[in-house]
Amino acid sequence: MKYRLIACKALKPEIELCRTQSPHQIDIVWMEQGLHNTPDQLRIELQEKLSTAAPSCQAVLLGYGLCGNGILGLSCPLPLVVPRAHDCITLLLGSHRRHEEYTAKHPGSYFFSAGWIEESRMPGRDYDRRLLEEYTAKYGPDNADYLLEVEQSWRKQYKQAVFIDWGLPDNEKYIRFTKDTAAYLGWEYNQITGDPALLQRLLNGCWQEEDCLILPPGRTVPELFIGPSSIESQP
Repeated sequence: MKYRLIACKALKPEIELCRTQSPHQIDIVWMEQGLHNTPDQLRIELQEKLSTAAPSCQAVLLGYGLCGNGILGLSCPLPLVVPRAHDCITLLLGSHRRHEEYTAKHPGSYFFSAGWIEESRMPGRDYDRRLLEEYTAKYGPDNADYLLEVEQSWRKQYKQAVFIDWGLPDNEKYIRFTKDTAAYLGWEYNQITGDPALLQRLLNGCWQEEDCLILPPGRTVPELFIGPSSIESQP
């Protein structure tokens, strides 16, 4: 079987691992990380990719969760398979239930993973240094410190850095980065074992009703397809 997967680059290392273990041919279209911060733009860009899905594929798989409602209303001319996930953290942890349970027990958790570290601008010392330089060049030193403080205000809702461990190559590098970031931000460090089960079933074509929504051609992604959720997407 041949499937097309449209996925966020924040999942790239983990998806590439799962692809090597799938019996099917997986054609991947990578999307820039961070589009979940602008859900309307995410919806527009995803719909463009879905509308041009290759007819030689048997189905299109979405490597996204709900992502701030950015996937609601999407449709595809081919069968569309959507994991029942809040966001990519759910996909890394293996189930929506596990994601909900962890965040309920550990509020204020900011998650790190190999893909997030490689593909996004994670909070930390280097990020702040680059942003301060950018603000200073644009607005002058008198305003730069204030603007940086405003930009950092979202961090107050978090209190621990949690590394999702998939046992990937260079794992120690990613763990060290997460620990250094936690120390810099004054957060606690924690580590949790990731679970490839949900992503692997998606790529293997083992679509179970409890963890995947399977839409026939032309049908749109409905609201509440993962049920009520108390999780907020991390920036």
